[in-house]
Amino acid sequence: MPTTDHGSWGYTASTGLGFTHEDIVDAHFEACAGPYRATLDSAGIQPGWSVLDAGCGTGAFLPWLAEAVGPGGRVSAVDLAAENAERAATRMRAHGSPCPVEVRQGDIRRLDHPDNSFDAVWCANTTQYLSDEELLQTLGEFQRVVRPGGTVAVKDLDAGLIVVRPGDPFLFPDFFRRAARQPGYARQLLRTGELYRWLDRAGLTSVRQHSLLIEHFAPMPPQVLRFYTLACARVARMAVDAGADGPWQEFLDTEGAAHPLRGPHAYIREGNTVAVGVVS
Repeated sequence: MPTTDHGSWGYTASTGLGFTHEDIVDAHFEACAGPYRATLDSAGIQPGWSVLDAGCGTGAFLPWLAEAVGPGGRVSAVDLAAENAERAATRMRAHGSPCPVEVRQGDIRRLDHPDNSFDAVWCANTTQYLSDEELLQTLGEFQRVVRPGGTVAVKDLDAGLIVVRPGDPFLFPDFFRRAARQPGYARQLLRTGELYRWLDRAGLTSVRQHSLLIEHFAPMPPQVLRFYTLACARVARMAVDAGADGPWQEFLDTEGAAHPLRGPHAYIREGNTVAVGVVS
């Protein structure tokens, strides 16, 4: 990846990319499992299809993908981090599957699959790590490996929709906007709301997009608190180190009773966008 700031966001896997370590990836999935399933369902994957999970992480979507394609289908998966690919393969061996599932280490910018290998590509929480040039390159790879008439579905986090209450509802979006003045991870997290334009620019047709707000209210269950206190603390540390204005210190103590997410009126939301196009 050409930008150099990814590792500074913390929770890196062996790739050096922030927020890719299993501890934070799996915690995020557990906190948002229901809405995440809804994003996958919106892609329209059909029984009997052959599907590639591009950037599979530790494989949390793989059981659902296998269920969607059923015994007549096939699922393949790649992830840049070798340890995540191995965990994904281990997950599927333990889970069992109604269809064949193959997991390998690989780079979604240069897929090691023949042309027209799949009916669909599913890519979740991964385009945030790609520069604009790499995003176009990767969408071109998705089109190469998907048959004409097949589906490319991209899902990612839109950091501009993050809100934490009580308090300033613009605290987190303003931080991301300031950080996005330079090329890098923050700018790519704010690009998500325009995924439909990138799919169209790459040559996909019948492009559609929708965004889903994932909201959590007090009292928050342990799995929600675990992920969001850790994620907010990491952003708060970066904000404090950058000299950003705002009550960032109160987010640093993840176990503290005064943490904003532990109060009786706590609220946090994030936005996830799914863009779907057809290969011509």
